[in-house]
Amino acid sequence: MFESKQKTLKKIVNFAGTGLHLGKKVSINLKPAEADTGIIFKRTDIKNNNEIKANYNNVSSAKLCTKIENDHGVSVSTIEHLMAALYICGVDNLIVQIDGAEVPIMDGSSIEFVEKIKKTGLKTLDKNRKFIKIIKKIDLKLQDKSIFIEPSADSLKVAFTLSYENSPLIKSQTNCVDFKNKNLENIYSARTFCLYEDIEKVKSLGLAKGGNLDNAVVVKGDKVLNETGLRSKNEFVNHKILDLAGDFMLAGMRIIGSVSCMHGGHLLTNEFLKKILSNKDNFVITENLENISNLKKITPNQKRIAVNA
Repeated sequence: MFESKQKTLKKIVNFAGTGLHLGKKVSINLKPAEADTGIIFKRTDIKNNNEIKANYNNVSSAKLCTKIENDHGVSVSTIEHLMAALYICGVDNLIVQIDGAEVPIMDGSSIEFVEKIKKTGLKTLDKNRKFIKIIKKIDLKLQDKSIFIEPSADSLKVAFTLSYENSPLIKSQTNCVDFKNKNLENIYSARTFCLYEDIEKVKSLGLAKGGNLDNAVVVKGDKVLNETGLRSKNEFVNHKILDLAGDFMLAGMRIIGSVSCMHGGHLLTNEFLKKILSNKDNFVITENLENISNLKKITPNQKRIAVNA
C-alpha cells in the first residue's frame, strides 16, 4: 500500500448485502478508474448529482459510522470498512457504484472486501502516488478521547487503546499496528461490536436496523453471544484500528506518520484530519518516501468536493 505507483482494480468487483443501520438490501460494484480519480461513490438509484468524492470535507455525520454527502444532499453512509479495505489493499482510484444510501455491512469487518479485491488483483497505473508525510507532532482532545500523530519514516503506525470499564470481558485493550506489515488479517477481519445493554438505545436512534449476530459481535456481561466467539483476543481494539484506517483514507492520500489514540471514534478521527490538513506547516506531500530532501510542500484542496453526473 506504500508502493510508488497508483493502482486500481483489474476488473469490476461486485458485492451485495444489508446495511447495518438502515437495514436495507444494497448492491455495489467496484469499477476501475483512471489515475488521480480518487475514490468516488456513485448512487445509481439517483439520476442526477449522484456522485460523492470520498473526502474528509464531505463527511456530514460521524455518529456510529462515517457518512459522506455532496452539496446536493446525496449521501452514502457506513463507508469506513470498505475504505479500510481499499487502504489495506492499496487501491487509489475507484468508482463505487451503489444502489442505496449505505454500504452493506457484510460480516461486520472488511474481510470479504479484502479477499475479493486480492483475488481480482490490481492494475498499476502510470502515475506516481502522493503521500502526506507528517513533519511535527499534532494532537487533539475531545472530552475523554484523544489522538496525536508524530513523524514516521515510511508508513502509518497506529497504537490504539480501548477501555470499556463497564464490560468485564472487553475491559482495556491496546494494540500497535504498522500498516507496512503485509499480514494484517487480524485487523481487516475484526468485526464491529456492541454491548447487549446498548442495543435498544442504538435502535431508539433509528440505527442498527440491520444488525444481528451475523454482522456484529455482541457482548453480554462476560460472554460473547456469537456462537463462533472472537476471531482474535484483541478483536475489539483491532476493529477500532480498522475504522481509523478507513477514515484516514478520506485524506485523499495515504498519511505517513505514527498515531496514538485513546477511546477514539469516527468523529475524533474526522476532526483530527481537519486539524492536520488545515495547516500546511503540519505536513509535506511527497512522491518519494526514500528521499525526503526533495519534499515539496503542497496544500490539499480544502474545498467541499461534489462531483456531479
